[in-house]
Amino acid sequence: MSILVLHKKNLSRRRHLARAREYARQHGERLLLVMKDPDWEADYVDRVEIADTSSIEETLTAARRLAAEESEPFTAVVTFAEAPVPAVARVAAEFGLPGVPERTARLARDKWQMRRAFTEGGVPQPRHGLARSRQEAREVARHTGFPLVMKPVLGTGSMFVRSVADEDELAEYFDTFRAGAWDGFTYDPLHESAQREYGGGLLLEEFVPGTEICVESVVHEGAGTVLAIHDKPLPTGPTFEEVYACTPTRLPAATVKAVEEATAAVHRALDIRTGATHVEFRLRGAENDPADPPQPVVLEAAARMGGGPIYRSVQLSTGVDMVAAVLDLACGRAPHIEPRPEPVPVGFWNIFPRRAGTFTGATGLEEVRADPRVDEVEIYRKPGEDLLVPPRTFQGHGHLIYTVERTELLDPAFRELTGTLRLETE
Repeated sequence: MSILVLHKKNLSRRRHLARAREYARQHGERLLLVMKDPDWEADYVDRVEIADTSSIEETLTAARRLAAEESEPFTAVVTFAEAPVPAVARVAAEFGLPGVPERTARLARDKWQMRRAFTEGGVPQPRHGLARSRQEAREVARHTGFPLVMKPVLGTGSMFVRSVADEDELAEYFDTFRAGAWDGFTYDPLHESAQREYGGGLLLEEFVPGTEICVESVVHEGAGTVLAIHDKPLPTGPTFEEVYACTPTRLPAATVKAVEEATAAVHRALDIRTGATHVEFRLRGAENDPADPPQPVVLEAAARMGGGPIYRSVQLSTGVDMVAAVLDLACGRAPHIEPRPEPVPVGFWNIFPRRAGTFTGATGLEEVRADPRVDEVEIYRKPGEDLLVPPRTFQGHGHLIYTVERTELLDPAFRELTGTLRLETE
């Protein structure tokens, strides 16, 4: 029996693939990898098939080739990255494997279709519209109001996402972000069809002030279990790179319940009945008014587990192994989910330099590695490589994960650790 992993180059997924290898060996299965440009990833699998997972058809052809050449059938197909989600759904449908429907995979990637599904499902969301020109953008802005957020129809990690305060800023940034929203995601399997369908348009949304959170869940036979809610204190705009997140949430119990109910509504709207999900909300309203608690407004959702350090963060905090849970679900098994009664406070930092440029080195690296609070620190890049900063990149150039004894220590520890470690550029 074999587990098929469809992958896209992502430097933060080493731990995911290592756990997948361990899982496959525990269950006596081979681990097969399909990706375009394997390097260190090949060390974690039994076989690599070269194919561009940006193409659903090329990926499906590779899967058929593997099925014909392997002596054992596939038991599962998974991905730990965003872009291959539609390809996973196609392969699952082809081979009769557990997974989300192809329509769901499209809804979880195409933010315009996602918005339509939320409207039909009655899920609270920002006012929004699609604009292909500055004139259309001004018309949409009359509906959304200012400030508003510009974002790609496709995309991930807040790349080419920005808030604008007024018509002057909208005119200044619209064309650049509209071009980047398509030029920056040519690798996406849905890129060609979506660009044609939307005429190269940019999604504009009402800016929802308030606390931002992300919710990590697993769904088994239609029933979702929220494992962790991460607070996201930074950034506050105008760009929204995922710099800092921490768990457990500091939201009051009534708000947590509302978030859990909203997450279930998101799952229903997108028809997610199996797998892991990552859902992002803003909380509209006053946080400290018990008579009128803040209401969750969905920003977007993904039919896969959260990216980067979220896997390790959930594992450290709750004791739940989301990679194992994803693999269980993909294999048709009931996942083992037993969160510890009292979660451990965990924070993580996706590391960017202060400015784009050529990477010259990391100062303070050995100091933070020696800090007993630090569980893991990784720098993905080597000196001499060019480092981009948001909004022109979706991925940090390293990450740092730490634990503390009490939630009130999370923010001070973050400030201390980020003040020690720096990526230097020139």
